[in-house]
Order: sequence, then C-alpha cells, then structure tokens
Amino acid sequence: MRKSILNPAAFLTAAATGLGFLAGPVSANDLTVALAAEPTSMDPHYQNLTINNSMATQVYDALVLQDVNQNLIPGLAASWEPIDERTWEFKLRPDVTFHNGAAFTAEDVVATMRRAANVPNSPSSFATFIKGKTFDVVDELTLRISTEKPYPFTPNDMSRISIIDSAFVDATTEDFNTGAASFGTGPFTFTRWLPGDVIELSRDDGYWGAAVDWDNVVIRPIGDGTTRAAALIAGDVDFIERVAPADLPNLESRDGLSVFKSVSNRLLYVTLHLTDDPIKPFVTDHDGNPIASPFRDIRVREAVSLAINRQAIADRVMDGLSAPAGQFSPEGYIGYSANLEPDAHDPDRARELLAEAGYGDGFKLTMHGPAGRYSNDTRILEAIAQMLSRIGIDTSVETMPASVFFKRFARGGPGDTPEFTAAMSGYANGSGEPSHPLRIFIHTKQKERGYGPGNRNGYSNPEVDKLIEDGRSSMDIAMGEMAFIQATDIAMREYALVPIHHEIATWAARDGVAYEHGALDSTFIHKIRPQE
Repeated sequence: MRKSILNPAAFLTAAATGLGFLAGPVSANDLTVALAAEPTSMDPHYQNLTINNSMATQVYDALVLQDVNQNLIPGLAASWEPIDERTWEFKLRPDVTFHNGAAFTAEDVVATMRRAANVPNSPSSFATFIKGKTFDVVDELTLRISTEKPYPFTPNDMSRISIIDSAFVDATTEDFNTGAASFGTGPFTFTRWLPGDVIELSRDDGYWGAAVDWDNVVIRPIGDGTTRAAALIAGDVDFIERVAPADLPNLESRDGLSVFKSVSNRLLYVTLHLTDDPIKPFVTDHDGNPIASPFRDIRVREAVSLAINRQAIADRVMDGLSAPAGQFSPEGYIGYSANLEPDAHDPDRARELLAEAGYGDGFKLTMHGPAGRYSNDTRILEAIAQMLSRIGIDTSVETMPASVFFKRFARGGPGDTPEFTAAMSGYANGSGEPSHPLRIFIHTKQKERGYGPGNRNGYSNPEVDKLIEDGRSSMDIAMGEMAFIQATDIAMREYALVPIHHEIATWAARDGVAYEHGALDSTFIHKIRPQE
C-alpha cells in the first residue's frame, strides 16, 4: 500500500517540545495514549466537564454506568426500580472495595452527594444532578432516592456522579490532584498527575467488573492534532483521539494503523444575546457605537442561521467529519425530533429578513469562541464570520484558550453575567436522557431550581418551560419524550440557539489496539482493548 508522509515540520515540532521522544510502553501490557486536552482537575467533583468526566470513569464508578451508546447499565448499583412515583430504590453491589481497601456501602453514596454538590470554587457544579433529591440509607446495600415530584431520570442523574470513599468527604480538590484522596472503585488506580505533562494509571487487580487489559497507562496531553498523529506514526504513542481532518486520509492509508469513526452527539452551536440589558460592547453600528442586541428579533436570528452554509463547513473545513445540524441530537439518538431539519443556506432570504427587521444596512459584530477545544473550532468560527459578513453583518472573530473562554462565556460580564453577544460553543449529552440539554440551555434561568445553568443568552418561553417541566415530572417515559420533542421544536424554530453541526468523532491506534466507540466523542481508556 502506498504511504504518504506527514509534513516533516510536524516531527520537528514534536521533537522540539519533547513530544517526539515520548517514553513508549514499558511492556506489551502497557499503553500510551495521547489526548487532545487534559482535565482541569483529578477531583471527580470539581468541574462537570467532558474531559474531567471521562477521566473520572477510569478511577471511579457511579451507581449507574453508561455503555458507549448511553444505554444505562449496572454500576455500583446492581439494580434499581421505582417503588412509588417519587422514590427509586437502588440495590448496591456487594463485596466492592475502594482502592484503599475500604468497603463500599450506601453511606459512601450519601457522603458523595453531599460533597459533589458543594465543591468550593467549582466552575461547573454537579449540583444540578443532586438538587431536589433526598438520599436515605435503608441498609448497607440499599439506598432510596426521593424527589419532590415524580422524576423518571433519577438513574440517569446517578450515572453522572463518581462515588468516593466517605472518609474523604472533606478532602480538598488538591488532595485529589495529588492522589492523597483519589481512591475510587474503578478499573484503574490513580498513580500521578503532572499538569501539562502526564497522567499515569495502573490496573486495579481487585476491580469488581471486567478486568482491563493494560498493566499501566501513560496519558499525554498533545493539543495539536498533527503532532498527535506524528506521535502515533513514530510509535511514541499507541492511541490518539480527535484525528485532525487533514491528517485522516494519511492515517487511513497507512499499514500498521487503524482509524475508528462514529457520528457523535457533540453539537457545535452559536448563541445570540436575546435580552435588552445589558448593552454589550461586541455589537455596534457601523460607526462603532454600541447598540442593543439585534438578536432580540427572531428575524435576525433566522438570518444568521440562513447565512451559515453548514454543508460547506462540513465539506471544506471539516473534510467531511461533521453532519449539518438543526437540533441538539443527531438522528437516531435520544431526544431527536423528526420535525426539524438543518436550515438550508439561503443568503438572499437572510438579507431580506435583516431588512424586514430594520437592519438593512447591517451592523458590526464580534463573535467569540474557544481555540483548540473542538475540531477546527477557530476555522469554523472564521468561516461563519465570513458568511455573516456577506449578508451585511460585518463580523470579526476573537478566540482564546478554552479555560478563559468558558469562564467569560459563563460569567465574565457585569454581575457575573455571560459576557458575549455572539459565541460559538459545543455540547455533548453526557446524561443519556433527552431533557438534559433542554433543562440546561433552553429553560428560563432559575438557579435555585437547577434550571438554565447553561442559558447564556437569556432565552425564555413559558410554554417551553412548562413542556420541559411536565416531561421531567412524568414517570410515563413516552409521554415525557413527546413533551421534550415539542419543546425542542418550539425552541429551535425560535432560534434559542443556532445549531451548526454534529462532529464525527475519530480515534486512531497502532495495529493490535482496538477501540469500542459509539455516540460519545470522549475517550474512555477502559474501552481500549488489544485487537483480537
């Protein structure tokens, strides 16, 4: 088979940064993995962030686990069932021990929930999965969880919280980062973390579930996609995630390598500021004078959507590794509405809508986004800016590291309000239940009730709110799903946010290494297996 060669500069870059000479596996039973980003903490409750959560699943278990397509499967709870409209009973798995030898019991669950909802300085709390629930110990291996109203998704919520040994309920985030408190019940034990350099895990030979295949795992954060590919080709790593689209043909054509792909539920979307106050500095008239957000008018929001050529982004920016989107879920996944299609590219109609809304002369806009968090995120944002400029919205782009962006996106404005007028971000439904994106991003922001923590633009529709709440309070799953689809239909037609595309997730590995993949674009180390 003919093999193409990567730009030699990639290898020089890797060598110059030390990545070209990564330590390879110590033995055939060791694995070296390159990730696109590293967690912000080893504390499993510090931040509800995809990379943190996927890493936590290696060291810790939840009561309920998810398979690669987000079907719920037994975890530390061997079974669960509703015993009345407001109460779920969980039967816990016997004979499970933490990595420090402590026995797992229902008391550990109660202590975990108390801690997970109250971690100091958490940028994104797990409290949203815990609020409104009461945890009662029946006996050492029986737990009841009660809610104020009927709630069908308690098992899904319990798949989001990593269980810790109750002896460490008062441990600090730094205690988990150093390993002093990092004792879970998961398939790997935590060995060490040197931020920016390496995470090391070792197999837990006493794990209650299916044993993993690797004695030791070395995880390296390599932010640049081409450098990750170069490290794999050079044999410095065994497995990489998020193959850069430009590198994919090269890896697919090489002997000795395997590529894994699947349409993920990772959505990229644009938020547009919808309220009167405050007037933000990122939208102005053509003379640079700040103006009230034009996006309060649905016609302007629709114009933005029609201006975006999603298929061109998929073909030219993503090299085919995305699917145009018109809603949170791709077809075939939870929460998908057959009533919605991605908006077709129609710049002429977009200009007409701007004129109808009183913006025939357009305006100036600065769009914000993260750099390096999502595949080609900066290039996508720049492409969208060009498309908006063609319809009269003179758009510039400002990107920044993801850690800076998400902080400003959430509470960088006056009074800890969201800072930006227009921003591009991403979302993947980690909960495995259809109400999650609606509750987080679409429902009117009501912090005390756990609604709208990710509502960055002020969207509010009482009808949509009621549908979301009705669906979440019905033990009739089918009825609830209908309510969620109705809410989705209304919110997307009102452009509560503007969907762009669902990413096609990619991974690559050396021969002899396989990966079980599905709807989630995260990397789960315990799903990496020797190839049979």
